[in-house]
Amino acid sequence: MSSSKKKSPLKDVLRTSLPAVVDLSSQTIAWLIEAIFIGHLSAAALAGVGFALQVVILTFTVLLTFVVGASIIIVRYLGNKDTWSANHILAQALIMGTILSFFIAVIWYFGGTQIFAIIKEEEPNASIYGVQYLQTISYFGPIIILNFIALGIMRMVGDTMITMKVNLFANALHLSLDPLLIFGLWGFPRLEAQGAAISVGIAHTAAFFLTLYYLRSRKASLFLSFREYTNPNFETFKRLFKLGIPTTVEQLVWAAGQLVLSFYAGLLGIVVLAAHQVFVRIQSVLTMAFHGFGLASMTLVGKNIGADEEHQALAAGRVAGRVALVTSAITSIILIIFQDVWMHIFTSNQEVIDYGTKVVLVLAIVQIPKAVNIVFTGNLRGGADLNWLMWLAISSVLIFEVTGAYFLSIVAQFSLAGLWVVQGVDESCRLALNYWRFRQKKWRMKNIV
Repeated sequence: MSSSKKKSPLKDVLRTSLPAVVDLSSQTIAWLIEAIFIGHLSAAALAGVGFALQVVILTFTVLLTFVVGASIIIVRYLGNKDTWSANHILAQALIMGTILSFFIAVIWYFGGTQIFAIIKEEEPNASIYGVQYLQTISYFGPIIILNFIALGIMRMVGDTMITMKVNLFANALHLSLDPLLIFGLWGFPRLEAQGAAISVGIAHTAAFFLTLYYLRSRKASLFLSFREYTNPNFETFKRLFKLGIPTTVEQLVWAAGQLVLSFYAGLLGIVVLAAHQVFVRIQSVLTMAFHGFGLASMTLVGKNIGADEEHQALAAGRVAGRVALVTSAITSIILIIFQDVWMHIFTSNQEVIDYGTKVVLVLAIVQIPKAVNIVFTGNLRGGADLNWLMWLAISSVLIFEVTGAYFLSIVAQFSLAGLWVVQGVDESCRLALNYWRFRQKKWRMKNIV
């Protein structure tokens, strides 16, 4: 066996994953800090804007058809040193994303009032805040979406240092504008939820032009050819859809499951919904950090398969899993030690603080299986085992989020604790199954390039 096959992949995992951790965490930390600002307007504002953001995330997942589908093909080409084909796939994914972005922006604008009609609450203000946020962000939708696709592909093929720089810039600008436009500081108008959406739109529009600079400067692994971008290739579209649709379905089902949990929280009252949204924000930061390890494992597994280095693919996947396990264990301990602090950061509503603090322990424990499962999901994506992930997501959401959460939270009256215990059981079961599947090496039967 050659020495290249024997070397430890730990250095490659850390070099790819650590910038991705900073990159992805910075985005969710920005949303988290914005949630703190919104939470100090009112509990209704926190609940409404939080729900609106979940709607944005749900519709964003449609774009994973092109992000994941393109990335899986591109990493195989890069592993095989075929950069021309990799650049072609990038341009075709951006063509399709551009077309779809306008449809999504229209859905955000016109669908807001219907979506928020499902929330049952003591006061109507949560829906008002949520609709304002969703409609305002729709004005910037096409640019935000195109940047999301481009950065997503760059990140998944290993250009994590570049995507980190772009997102740090975007999020710094976002957070600089937030207090000015939400609270009306320094002579700016007080726009509350609408101001938060404008801040997001301006920041990510500026970031789009920075992304475009990197893709045209040849400083990234990929180069965006305007000639390719203006010449659609329908055969490539078919390949992107074939690979991407299972992941899109998987993520849509997952996001729908999260909306179901928020719906159940809304049925339990505005206090439970507000506390649940705080938990969702905390977990979103942690999840993005864990996704850094998952992206590294997907990139390294995919490139090693493309280079016909099966041993290195397996080793990279296992090492990334161990790193995620250690990181999540430390994170959980920190959450438990400082469990009295977290709710105060997000809201000044004492009823929400008292209620949520009682359940932080459950939130902390859930993070361990969730982190490791994210890595093994990334391993399977690198091996293009996407149909497995899709059917597993459909099954688990129906069993746990739809059925189990309703039983524990409403029928058995465990309320917020029931919603989060179910998620922990779900992640643990999927981790066990994904670990078993990864060891089966099903990529041997998949020819995607």
